[in-house]
Amino acid sequence: MCGGPRAPLILRLAWRNVRNDRLGFAACFLAVLTAVVMVGGNSLLVAGSAGEEDLDGVTGILILSAFVSGFVSVFVVAGMLGLHAVRRRRTWGLLRSIGMTAPQLRRLVLAEALTLALAASALGSVLAVPYAGVAAGFVREVGLAPVDVPLRITPVPFVLAFVAGPAVTLAAALGAARRAVRLKPLEVLRETHVQQRILSLPRMGIGSAALLGGLWMADEMARMPVKEAEPMAFGTTMTLCVGVGALGPVILTGLVRMLGPVLTRLDPTPGRLARAALLTAPGRVWPMVAPVMLTMALACTFLFAASTEAAFKGITRTGAAAWVAPLMVGSAIVFTVISVVNAAAVAMADQRDSLRLLRQIGALPAQLVRTVCWETLIATGVGVVLGTAIAALSLSAMGKAMTGELWFTGSLVQYAGLLATCVVGGLAGTLAATREARRGPLLPTSTPR
Repeated sequence: MCGGPRAPLILRLAWRNVRNDRLGFAACFLAVLTAVVMVGGNSLLVAGSAGEEDLDGVTGILILSAFVSGFVSVFVVAGMLGLHAVRRRRTWGLLRSIGMTAPQLRRLVLAEALTLALAASALGSVLAVPYAGVAAGFVREVGLAPVDVPLRITPVPFVLAFVAGPAVTLAAALGAARRAVRLKPLEVLRETHVQQRILSLPRMGIGSAALLGGLWMADEMARMPVKEAEPMAFGTTMTLCVGVGALGPVILTGLVRMLGPVLTRLDPTPGRLARAALLTAPGRVWPMVAPVMLTMALACTFLFAASTEAAFKGITRTGAAAWVAPLMVGSAIVFTVISVVNAAAVAMADQRDSLRLLRQIGALPAQLVRTVCWETLIATGVGVVLGTAIAALSLSAMGKAMTGELWFTGSLVQYAGLLATCVVGGLAGTLAATREARRGPLLPTSTPR
Protein backbone atom coordinates (compact mmCIF):
# COMPACT_ATOMS: atom_id res chain seq x y z
CA MET A 1 0.00 0.00 0.00
CA CYS A 2 3.01 2.25 0.24
CA GLY A 3 3.36 2.55 -3.52
CA GLY A 4 0.85 5.37 -3.87
CA PRO A 5 -2.90 5.82 -3.86
CA ARG A 6 -4.97 3.22 -5.68
CA ALA A 7 -8.57 4.39 -5.96
CA PRO A 8 -10.12 1.04 -7.01
CA LEU A 9 -8.38 -0.73 -4.11
CA ILE A 10 -9.59 1.90 -1.63
CA LEU A 11 -13.17 1.59 -2.92
CA ARG A 12 -13.11 -2.22 -2.76
CA LEU A 13 -11.73 -2.13 0.77
CA ALA A 14 -14.36 0.44 1.80
CA TRP A 15 -17.15 -1.75 0.45
CA ARG A 16 -15.73 -4.81 2.19
CA ASN A 17 -15.49 -2.95 5.50
CA VAL A 18 -19.11 -1.81 5.19
CA ARG A 19 -20.21 -5.41 4.59
CA ASN A 20 -18.16 -6.88 7.44
CA ASP A 21 -18.98 -4.40 10.19
CA ARG A 22 -22.73 -4.69 9.78
CA LEU A 23 -23.72 -3.49 13.23
CA GLY A 24 -21.75 -0.24 13.20
CA PHE A 25 -22.50 0.67 9.61
CA ALA A 26 -26.16 -0.37 9.89
CA ALA A 27 -26.59 2.00 12.84
CA CYS A 28 -25.04 4.88 10.90
CA PHE A 29 -27.09 3.94 7.82
CA LEU A 30 -30.31 4.09 9.85
CA ALA A 31 -29.39 7.51 11.24
CA VAL A 32 -28.62 8.95 7.78
CA LEU A 33 -31.67 7.27 6.23
CA THR A 34 -34.03 8.72 8.82
CA ALA A 35 -32.43 12.14 8.43
CA VAL A 36 -32.92 12.09 4.65
CA VAL A 37 -36.54 10.95 5.02
CA MET A 38 -37.27 13.76 7.47
CA VAL A 39 -35.57 16.48 5.42
CA GLY A 40 -37.11 15.30 2.15
CA GLY A 41 -40.57 14.71 3.57
CA ASN A 42 -40.76 18.05 5.35
CA SER A 43 -39.44 19.82 2.25
CA LEU A 44 -42.21 18.21 0.18
CA LEU A 45 -44.80 19.48 2.67
CA VAL A 46 -43.37 23.00 2.54
CA ALA A 47 -43.31 22.93 -1.26
CA GLY A 48 -46.91 21.69 -1.33
CA SER A 49 -48.25 24.34 1.05
CA ALA A 50 -46.35 27.28 -0.50
CA GLY A 51 -48.58 29.57 -2.51
CA GLU A 52 -51.82 28.05 -1.16
CA GLU A 53 -53.92 30.79 0.44
CA ASP A 54 -55.80 28.33 2.67
CA LEU A 55 -52.49 27.03 4.03
CA ASP A 56 -50.74 30.33 4.80
CA GLY A 57 -50.99 29.70 8.54
CA VAL A 58 -49.59 26.18 8.22
CA THR A 59 -46.61 26.96 5.98
CA GLY A 60 -44.68 28.75 8.73
CA ILE A 61 -45.20 25.82 11.11
CA LEU A 62 -44.04 23.36 8.44
CA ILE A 63 -40.94 25.46 7.71
CA LEU A 64 -40.03 25.56 11.41
CA SER A 65 -40.65 21.82 11.68
CA ALA A 66 -38.35 21.24 8.68
CA PHE A 67 -35.66 23.40 10.27
CA VAL A 68 -35.88 21.52 13.58
CA SER A 69 -35.72 18.21 11.72
CA GLY A 70 -32.57 19.34 9.91
CA PHE A 71 -30.95 20.46 13.15
CA VAL A 72 -31.71 17.15 14.86
CA SER A 73 -30.47 15.23 11.83
CA VAL A 74 -27.07 16.92 11.86
CA PHE A 75 -26.75 16.43 15.61
CA VAL A 76 -27.68 12.73 15.63
CA VAL A 77 -25.78 11.70 12.48
CA ALA A 78 -22.61 13.39 13.76
CA GLY A 79 -22.98 11.58 17.08
CA MET A 80 -23.46 8.17 15.47
CA LEU A 81 -20.45 8.63 13.19
CA GLY A 82 -18.40 9.77 16.17
CA LEU A 83 -19.35 6.58 18.01
CA HIS A 84 -18.52 4.55 14.92
CA ALA A 85 -15.09 6.22 14.77
CA VAL A 86 -14.38 5.09 18.34
CA ARG A 87 -15.30 1.52 17.45
CA ARG A 88 -13.11 1.52 14.30
CA ARG A 89 -10.01 2.66 16.14
CA ARG A 90 -8.33 -0.77 16.30
CA THR A 91 -9.02 -1.46 12.63
CA TRP A 92 -7.42 1.83 11.66
CA GLY A 93 -4.41 1.07 13.85
CA LEU A 94 -4.02 -2.32 12.21
CA LEU A 95 -4.14 -0.81 8.73
CA ARG A 96 -1.53 1.77 9.70
CA SER A 97 0.70 -0.94 11.19
CA ILE A 98 0.75 -2.95 7.94
CA GLY A 99 1.76 0.04 5.82
CA MET A 100 -1.31 2.05 4.84
CA THR A 101 -0.33 5.69 4.54
CA ALA A 102 -2.18 8.55 6.21
CA PRO A 103 -3.65 9.91 2.93
CA GLN A 104 -4.83 6.42 1.95
CA LEU A 105 -6.47 5.90 5.34
CA ARG A 106 -8.16 9.29 5.09
CA ARG A 107 -9.57 8.38 1.68
CA LEU A 108 -10.72 5.01 3.01
CA VAL A 109 -12.67 6.59 5.88
CA LEU A 110 -14.30 9.10 3.53
CA ALA A 111 -15.06 6.37 0.96
CA GLU A 112 -16.82 4.29 3.63
CA ALA A 113 -18.88 7.31 4.67
CA LEU A 114 -19.74 8.18 1.06
CA THR A 115 -20.80 4.59 0.31
CA LEU A 116 -23.07 4.63 3.33
CA ALA A 117 -24.47 8.10 2.61
CA LEU A 118 -25.28 7.49 -1.07
CA ALA A 119 -27.16 4.27 -0.30
CA ALA A 120 -29.09 5.89 2.56
CA SER A 121 -29.87 9.01 0.50
CA ALA A 122 -31.19 7.00 -2.45
CA LEU A 123 -33.53 4.95 -0.26
CA GLY A 124 -34.44 7.92 1.95
CA SER A 125 -35.45 10.05 -1.06
CA VAL A 126 -37.91 7.34 -2.09
CA LEU A 127 -39.33 6.89 1.43
CA ALA A 128 -39.75 10.67 1.83
CA VAL A 129 -42.86 10.56 -0.36
CA PRO A 130 -44.94 8.19 1.81
CA TYR A 131 -43.63 9.95 4.92
CA ALA A 132 -44.86 13.30 3.56
CA GLY A 133 -48.20 11.70 2.70
CA VAL A 134 -48.69 10.41 6.25
CA ALA A 135 -47.63 13.75 7.76
CA ALA A 136 -49.99 15.66 5.44
CA GLY A 137 -52.87 13.38 6.43
CA PHE A 138 -52.08 13.92 10.11
CA VAL A 139 -52.07 17.70 9.71
CA ARG A 140 -55.47 17.55 8.02
CA GLU A 141 -56.88 15.01 10.50
CA VAL A 142 -56.15 17.09 13.62
CA GLY A 143 -57.68 20.14 11.98
CA LEU A 144 -54.49 22.19 11.75
CA ALA A 145 -54.94 22.62 8.00
CA PRO A 146 -58.40 23.50 6.65
CA VAL A 147 -57.70 21.60 3.42
CA ASP A 148 -55.42 18.76 2.40
CA VAL A 149 -51.76 19.68 1.98
CA PRO A 150 -51.01 18.84 -1.67
CA LEU A 151 -47.98 16.73 -2.43
CA ARG A 152 -46.15 18.30 -5.35
CA ILE A 153 -43.39 16.06 -6.63
CA THR A 154 -40.83 18.67 -7.61
CA PRO A 155 -37.05 18.24 -7.92
CA VAL A 156 -36.00 20.71 -5.21
CA PRO A 157 -37.07 18.67 -2.12
CA PHE A 158 -35.40 15.55 -3.51
CA VAL A 159 -32.22 17.44 -4.34
CA LEU A 160 -32.16 18.85 -0.80
CA ALA A 161 -32.70 15.41 0.69
CA PHE A 162 -30.18 13.66 -1.54
CA VAL A 163 -27.53 16.32 -0.95
CA ALA A 164 -28.20 16.56 2.80
CA GLY A 165 -27.30 12.93 3.48
CA PRO A 166 -23.81 12.88 1.93
CA ALA A 167 -23.08 16.46 3.06
CA VAL A 168 -23.83 15.77 6.74
CA THR A 169 -22.17 12.36 6.63
CA LEU A 170 -18.97 13.57 4.97
CA ALA A 171 -18.76 16.58 7.30
CA ALA A 172 -18.93 14.25 10.30
CA ALA A 173 -16.56 11.77 8.62
CA LEU A 174 -13.88 14.45 8.27
CA GLY A 175 -13.48 14.43 12.04
CA ALA A 176 -13.19 10.65 12.02
CA ALA A 177 -10.61 10.85 9.24
CA ARG A 178 -8.51 13.29 11.26
CA ARG A 179 -8.59 10.93 14.24
CA ALA A 180 -7.66 8.00 12.02
CA VAL A 181 -4.54 9.60 10.53
CA ARG A 182 -3.35 10.79 13.96
CA LEU A 183 -3.53 7.23 15.31
CA LYS A 184 -0.12 5.71 16.03
CA PRO A 185 0.30 2.31 14.36
CA LEU A 186 1.48 0.57 17.55
CA GLU A 187 -1.66 1.60 19.43
CA VAL A 188 -3.41 -1.37 17.81
CA LEU A 189 -1.34 -3.66 20.05
CA ARG A 190 -3.04 -2.34 23.16
CA GLU A 191 -5.73 -4.65 24.46
CA THR A 192 -7.50 -1.88 26.30
CA HIS A 193 -7.95 1.76 25.53
CA VAL A 194 -8.21 4.60 27.99
CA GLN A 195 -9.17 7.81 26.28
CA GLN A 196 -6.33 10.19 27.09
CA ARG A 197 -7.56 13.30 25.30
CA ILE A 198 -11.27 13.76 25.76
CA LEU A 199 -11.71 16.85 23.57
CA SER A 200 -9.74 18.41 20.75
CA LEU A 201 -8.94 22.11 21.00
CA PRO A 202 -11.19 23.11 18.04
CA ARG A 203 -14.14 21.22 19.55
CA MET A 204 -13.53 22.78 22.92
CA GLY A 205 -13.43 26.24 21.35
CA ILE A 206 -16.65 25.69 19.38
CA GLY A 207 -18.42 24.25 22.41
CA SER A 208 -17.36 27.08 24.70
CA ALA A 209 -18.40 29.72 22.17
CA ALA A 210 -21.82 28.09 21.61
CA LEU A 211 -22.41 27.68 25.34
CA LEU A 212 -21.53 31.31 26.08
CA GLY A 213 -23.64 32.39 23.11
CA GLY A 214 -26.63 30.44 24.44
CA LEU A 215 -26.27 31.97 27.89
CA TRP A 216 -26.07 35.45 26.34
CA MET A 217 -29.20 34.75 24.29
CA ALA A 218 -31.07 33.65 27.43
CA ASP A 219 -30.03 36.83 29.23
CA GLU A 220 -31.15 38.99 26.31
CA MET A 221 -34.40 37.08 25.97
CA ALA A 222 -35.37 37.84 29.57
CA ARG A 223 -35.50 41.56 28.65
CA MET A 224 -37.25 41.20 25.30
CA PRO A 225 -40.88 42.01 24.47
CA VAL A 226 -43.18 39.02 24.94
CA LYS A 227 -43.84 38.71 21.20
CA GLU A 228 -40.14 38.13 20.47
CA ALA A 229 -39.31 35.99 23.50
CA GLU A 230 -40.94 32.72 22.40
CA PRO A 231 -39.09 32.40 19.05
CA MET A 232 -35.89 33.34 20.86
CA ALA A 233 -36.42 30.47 23.31
CA PHE A 234 -36.18 27.93 20.50
CA GLY A 235 -32.94 29.41 19.19
CA THR A 236 -31.50 29.55 22.70
CA THR A 237 -32.24 25.88 23.30
CA MET A 238 -30.63 24.83 20.02
CA THR A 239 -27.53 26.93 20.65
CA LEU A 240 -27.13 25.52 24.16
CA CYS A 241 -27.55 22.00 22.78
CA VAL A 242 -24.67 22.63 20.37
CA GLY A 243 -22.47 23.95 23.18
CA VAL A 244 -23.23 21.18 25.64
CA GLY A 245 -23.00 18.60 22.86
CA ALA A 246 -19.50 19.72 21.93
CA LEU A 247 -18.32 19.79 25.56
CA GLY A 248 -20.34 16.69 26.47
CA PRO A 249 -17.57 14.15 27.21
CA VAL A 250 -15.97 16.54 29.74
CA ILE A 251 -19.32 17.24 31.38
CA LEU A 252 -20.11 13.51 31.43
CA THR A 253 -16.79 12.70 33.12
CA GLY A 254 -17.38 15.30 35.83
CA LEU A 255 -20.92 14.12 36.58
CA VAL A 256 -19.88 10.44 36.67
CA ARG A 257 -17.12 11.25 39.15
CA MET A 258 -19.71 12.99 41.33
CA LEU A 259 -22.21 10.13 41.10
CA GLY A 260 -19.61 7.34 41.41
CA PRO A 261 -19.48 7.11 45.22
CA VAL A 262 -23.28 6.97 45.44
CA LEU A 263 -23.43 4.24 42.81
CA THR A 264 -20.79 2.07 44.47
CA ARG A 265 -22.70 2.25 47.75
CA LEU A 266 -25.99 1.27 46.12
CA ASP A 267 -24.55 -1.72 44.23
CA PRO A 268 -20.83 -2.15 45.01
CA THR A 269 -19.42 -4.49 42.34
CA PRO A 270 -21.69 -3.73 39.35
CA GLY A 271 -21.66 -0.05 40.27
CA ARG A 272 -17.87 0.07 40.36
CA LEU A 273 -17.64 -1.71 36.97
CA ALA A 274 -20.18 0.64 35.41
CA ARG A 275 -18.37 3.71 36.76
CA ALA A 276 -15.03 2.44 35.41
CA ALA A 277 -16.52 1.78 31.96
CA LEU A 278 -18.01 5.28 31.81
CA LEU A 279 -14.78 6.98 32.85
CA THR A 280 -12.52 4.88 30.62
CA ALA A 281 -14.00 6.02 27.31
CA PRO A 282 -16.43 8.94 27.65
CA GLY A 283 -16.27 9.41 23.88
CA ARG A 284 -17.95 6.01 23.47
CA VAL A 285 -20.66 6.78 26.02
CA TRP A 286 -21.49 10.35 25.00
CA PRO A 287 -23.41 9.31 21.83
CA MET A 288 -25.79 7.49 24.21
CA VAL A 289 -26.25 10.69 26.22
CA ALA A 290 -26.65 13.18 23.34
CA PRO A 291 -29.97 11.90 21.88
CA VAL A 292 -31.52 11.85 25.36
CA MET A 293 -30.35 15.41 26.01
CA LEU A 294 -31.68 16.53 22.63
CA THR A 295 -35.03 14.82 23.17
CA MET A 296 -35.60 16.35 26.59
CA ALA A 297 -34.33 19.82 25.63
CA LEU A 298 -36.28 20.24 22.39
CA ALA A 299 -39.48 18.50 23.47
CA CYS A 300 -39.71 20.33 26.79
CA THR A 301 -38.96 23.70 25.18
CA PHE A 302 -41.51 23.38 22.39
CA LEU A 303 -44.25 21.75 24.46
CA PHE A 304 -43.88 23.83 27.60
CA ALA A 305 -43.33 27.12 25.76
CA ALA A 306 -46.82 26.68 24.29
CA SER A 307 -48.35 25.87 27.69
CA THR A 308 -46.48 28.77 29.33
CA GLU A 309 -47.76 31.22 26.73
CA ALA A 310 -51.29 29.87 27.14
CA ALA A 311 -51.12 30.23 30.93
CA PHE A 312 -49.76 33.77 30.62
CA LYS A 313 -52.65 34.75 28.31
CA GLY A 314 -55.18 32.87 30.44
CA ILE A 315 -56.39 30.63 27.62
CA THR A 316 -56.76 26.90 27.15
CA ARG A 317 -55.59 25.50 23.83
CA THR A 318 -57.90 22.86 22.38
CA GLY A 319 -58.44 21.28 19.00
CA ALA A 320 -56.00 22.17 16.23
CA ALA A 321 -54.18 24.79 18.33
CA ALA A 322 -53.10 22.11 20.79
CA TRP A 323 -51.30 20.21 18.01
CA VAL A 324 -49.00 23.03 16.87
CA ALA A 325 -46.15 22.33 19.32
CA PRO A 326 -46.29 18.51 18.96
CA LEU A 327 -46.27 18.87 15.17
CA MET A 328 -43.15 21.06 15.19
CA VAL A 329 -41.09 18.51 17.08
CA GLY A 330 -43.00 15.25 16.63
CA SER A 331 -40.98 13.61 13.87
CA ALA A 332 -37.71 14.96 15.27
CA ILE A 333 -38.44 13.46 18.68
CA VAL A 334 -39.30 10.09 17.14
CA PHE A 335 -35.94 10.27 15.34
CA THR A 336 -34.03 11.00 18.52
CA VAL A 337 -35.80 8.22 20.43
CA ILE A 338 -34.81 5.77 17.69
CA SER A 339 -31.29 7.12 18.05
CA VAL A 340 -31.34 6.43 21.80
CA VAL A 341 -31.98 2.73 21.10
CA ASN A 342 -29.52 2.75 18.22
CA ALA A 343 -26.67 4.40 20.12
CA ALA A 344 -27.16 2.23 23.22
CA ALA A 345 -27.01 -0.95 21.16
CA VAL A 346 -23.88 0.10 19.24
CA ALA A 347 -22.06 1.49 22.27
CA MET A 348 -22.72 -1.64 24.31
CA ALA A 349 -21.68 -3.95 21.48
CA ASP A 350 -18.06 -3.10 22.31
CA GLN A 351 -18.62 -4.36 25.84
CA ARG A 352 -19.29 -7.93 24.78
CA ASP A 353 -15.69 -9.14 25.04
CA SER A 354 -15.36 -7.48 28.45
CA LEU A 355 -18.55 -9.15 29.65
CA ARG A 356 -17.33 -12.57 28.51
CA LEU A 357 -14.05 -11.97 30.33
CA LEU A 358 -15.92 -11.06 33.52
CA ARG A 359 -17.92 -14.28 33.22
CA GLN A 360 -14.70 -16.27 32.86
CA ILE A 361 -13.40 -14.91 36.16
CA GLY A 362 -16.62 -15.67 38.01
CA ALA A 363 -19.12 -12.84 37.46
CA LEU A 364 -22.73 -14.00 37.45
CA PRO A 365 -25.16 -13.10 34.64
CA ALA A 366 -27.31 -11.16 37.11
CA GLN A 367 -24.31 -9.03 38.09
CA LEU A 368 -23.55 -8.30 34.44
CA VAL A 369 -27.16 -7.30 33.82
CA ARG A 370 -26.95 -4.82 36.68
CA THR A 371 -23.61 -3.52 35.37
CA VAL A 372 -24.85 -2.70 31.87
CA CYS A 373 -28.15 -1.37 33.26
CA TRP A 374 -26.33 0.97 35.65
CA GLU A 375 -24.12 2.20 32.83
CA THR A 376 -27.14 2.89 30.64
CA LEU A 377 -29.14 4.48 33.46
CA ILE A 378 -26.29 6.83 34.33
CA ALA A 379 -25.82 7.81 30.68
CA THR A 380 -29.57 8.34 30.31
CA GLY A 381 -29.74 10.23 33.60
CA VAL A 382 -26.97 12.61 32.54
CA GLY A 383 -28.82 13.26 29.27
CA VAL A 384 -32.06 13.92 31.15
CA VAL A 385 -30.38 16.32 33.58
CA LEU A 386 -28.61 18.26 30.83
CA GLY A 387 -31.65 18.40 28.54
CA THR A 388 -33.94 19.46 31.38
CA ALA A 389 -31.49 22.14 32.49
CA ILE A 390 -31.24 23.56 28.95
CA ALA A 391 -35.02 23.65 28.53
CA ALA A 392 -35.55 25.11 32.01
CA LEU A 393 -33.06 27.92 31.32
CA SER A 394 -34.73 28.87 28.02
CA LEU A 395 -38.25 28.61 29.44
CA SER A 396 -37.40 30.56 32.59
CA ALA A 397 -35.92 33.39 30.52
CA MET A 398 -39.04 33.43 28.36
CA GLY A 399 -41.22 33.47 31.48
CA LYS A 400 -39.25 36.39 32.86
CA ALA A 401 -39.90 38.33 29.66
CA MET A 402 -43.61 37.71 30.24
CA THR A 403 -43.98 38.27 33.98
CA GLY A 404 -40.70 39.70 35.24
CA GLU A 405 -39.99 36.49 37.18
CA LEU A 406 -38.18 33.26 36.37
CA TRP A 407 -41.26 31.16 35.70
CA PHE A 408 -42.76 28.64 33.30
CA THR A 409 -45.40 25.96 33.36
CA GLY A 410 -45.53 22.46 31.92
CA SER A 411 -47.10 19.03 32.17
CA LEU A 412 -45.60 16.48 34.55
CA VAL A 413 -47.37 13.73 32.60
CA GLN A 414 -45.69 14.76 29.35
CA TYR A 415 -42.32 15.07 31.08
CA ALA A 416 -42.68 11.65 32.71
CA GLY A 417 -43.63 10.17 29.34
CA LEU A 418 -40.52 11.59 27.68
CA LEU A 419 -38.35 10.37 30.54
CA ALA A 420 -39.82 6.87 30.47
CA THR A 421 -39.42 6.64 26.70
CA CYS A 422 -35.72 7.54 26.88
CA VAL A 423 -35.02 5.15 29.76
CA VAL A 424 -36.90 2.22 28.24
CA GLY A 425 -35.33 2.82 24.83
CA GLY A 426 -31.80 2.92 26.24
CA LEU A 427 -32.28 -0.22 28.35
CA ALA A 428 -33.86 -2.09 25.42
CA GLY A 429 -30.91 -1.33 23.16
CA THR A 430 -28.38 -2.21 25.86
CA LEU A 431 -29.90 -5.53 26.91
CA ALA A 432 -30.46 -6.63 23.32
CA ALA A 433 -26.86 -5.86 22.31
CA THR A 434 -25.29 -7.68 25.28
CA ARG A 435 -27.64 -10.64 25.66
CA GLU A 436 -25.39 -13.22 23.97
CA ALA A 437 -22.29 -12.03 25.84
CA ARG A 438 -24.11 -12.21 29.19
CA ARG A 439 -25.75 -15.60 28.75
CA GLY A 440 -24.31 -17.29 25.65
CA PRO A 441 -20.98 -19.07 25.00
CA LEU A 442 -17.86 -17.71 26.66
CA LEU A 443 -16.24 -17.39 23.24
CA PRO A 444 -17.75 -15.57 20.24
CA THR A 445 -19.76 -17.95 18.08
CA SER A 446 -18.83 -16.26 14.81
CA THR A 447 -16.04 -14.19 13.39
CA PRO A 448 -16.16 -11.44 10.80
CA ARG A 449 -15.82 -12.58 7.24
